[in-house]
Amino acid sequence: MLVAAAVCPCPPLLVPEVAAGAAPELDAARAACTDALGVLAAARPGLLVVVGPAEQDGRGAHPQGTPGSFRGFGVDLDVRLGPGAGTAYDRTLPPSLAVAAWLLERAGWAAAPIEGLGVGEPLTPERCFEAGRQVGARVARVGLLVMGDGSACRTLKAPGYLDERAAPFDAEATRALGSADVAALKALDRELAYELKVSGRAPWQVLAGAAEDAELTGTLLYEDAPYGVGYVVAAWS
Repeated sequence: MLVAAAVCPCPPLLVPEVAAGAAPELDAARAACTDALGVLAAARPGLLVVVGPAEQDGRGAHPQGTPGSFRGFGVDLDVRLGPGAGTAYDRTLPPSLAVAAWLLERAGWAAAPIEGLGVGEPLTPERCFEAGRQVGARVARVGLLVMGDGSACRTLKAPGYLDERAAPFDAEATRALGSADVAALKALDRELAYELKVSGRAPWQVLAGAAEDAELTGTLLYEDAPYGVGYVVAAWS
């Protein structure tokens, strides 16, 4: 059963080496992510499952120790999803899970074994819910680290340009994530999320499926839209 969850954004810019001179702009987001991971660790899960958006080749399960890299962003920096050096892996972490691995390494995570799950944007809500239910049933005490961004259409300079629907969508998603409102997360519109370039919709709905039978309280730790992209950090416990 799900005993705690942390919700974090997944831009590679969270990693200071990638952000370079702009790194201080996300200091508050990094601090909030650390606080959310502290809530996860305090819940003493028997297993931590990290869920994040992924393209076709990054979907599916990623065992503990799976390597990731930020070399594609011009930085000579490698990470692993928990310990596992020396083991052969047939795939690398998608960017969202590489950011998660960096956050976990930065926080010194040692509270539980780790597994990764990459989910694709086209995944229907029903399949997301079912994936979440399966995650929640893995062990008696499951923790979730859920990676994903809100709309990339919040400003004129945003990656997706300005869309007037972006702010209301992000406001409702932020409210749901900050209050552990499972029904509201389930109700997020898949097509609208796609149009607004929301990377977090599928991971958030996996969280909703995992939390169906859990009685958790949410706390909003951070919300902003630097660079025109919605970022949210929340903790459920």
